[in-house]
Amino acid sequence: MLIRERQEELEEKILSPFAALANKTRGRQRPEPECPIRTAFQRDRDRIIHSKAFRRLKHKTQVYTDPTGDHYRTRLTHTLEVSQIARTIARALRLNEDLTEAIALGHDLGHPPFGHAGEEALDSALRAVDPGLHFFHPEQSLRVVDFLEKQKNADGTEEVGLNLTWEVRDGILHHSKGESQIDLSGPSTLEGQIVKLADRVAYLNHDIDDALRAGTLTPKELPFQRIFGYGASELIDVVVKDVVEQSEGQDQILISPQIREMLDQLKNFLFQEVYRDPEAKREEDKVRRMICTLFNFYLEHPETLPQPPLESFGRLSLAQAVVDYIAGMTDRFAVKTFSQYYLPQPW
Repeated sequence: MLIRERQEELEEKILSPFAALANKTRGRQRPEPECPIRTAFQRDRDRIIHSKAFRRLKHKTQVYTDPTGDHYRTRLTHTLEVSQIARTIARALRLNEDLTEAIALGHDLGHPPFGHAGEEALDSALRAVDPGLHFFHPEQSLRVVDFLEKQKNADGTEEVGLNLTWEVRDGILHHSKGESQIDLSGPSTLEGQIVKLADRVAYLNHDIDDALRAGTLTPKELPFQRIFGYGASELIDVVVKDVVEQSEGQDQILISPQIREMLDQLKNFLFQEVYRDPEAKREEDKVRRMICTLFNFYLEHPETLPQPPLESFGRLSLAQAVVDYIAGMTDRFAVKTFSQYYLPQPW
């Protein structure tokens, strides 16, 4: 018996009847031989970790644009915190931890530079080309793993996309929640539902921590201190315990009405006091202008793209190529590129 088969057999024996099993995956877009050691979901996790898009997350904004301190979160540290919270819940509920981890690690691969300001700017620039178009980072994350990343074969050739399983791709596409209240519908697996919840818990927790560090908030201003403490590990601990207690033996991920309501109110508080705070967002107008300027520059000068599009490209196809390139930029590379084209250079 292969090691992979032994692991799959253990999954069937140990995991909850509601867990997604690796040997029952809906499959990949392209058939490929199974690994003798790793399960399908383990391979997906490894492909995501070794992707260039994953490495670039370390230099992408989470909330604070270009913070000077070393301890502020980036898009990469956010991703790792989401993974940690999600894996804890999945393990406690005997769900598939490998699938949960793969979804969590891949959920923000398509996020553009400069956080949500960058996302709004790309969306606005794309709609200016065609009102029917839009930019939404979960869709771009799926595009990254399906088309933009490359998978190297043993013979040195490359194939388009990471060829991930359906379950991981579904979780990546449906992880987002935006400004809305907590709603865990969307993902088809319980593992995907866990990541969707863990994403919110992670950002509420670390954005409070970063806001306290930045002086945007003071401890006395925080709501629900009796329940969540000061936004450090207490918040995660309270929510994880509640979710595990509510979801044990259920065919969906649940959260108690009391904790759900408090999380929604805490989210509203952060949007009001942190995410829209003038000090925290003082650079966002510059970010939007820079992103839109770069977008229009590449539309007018497609030959400057790393892989210039074919002459047969239409304007909409070119716009997508430009979006793909800018969305993949790190904060500092976007600034460097803007400076190269629009600021005087030494000679």
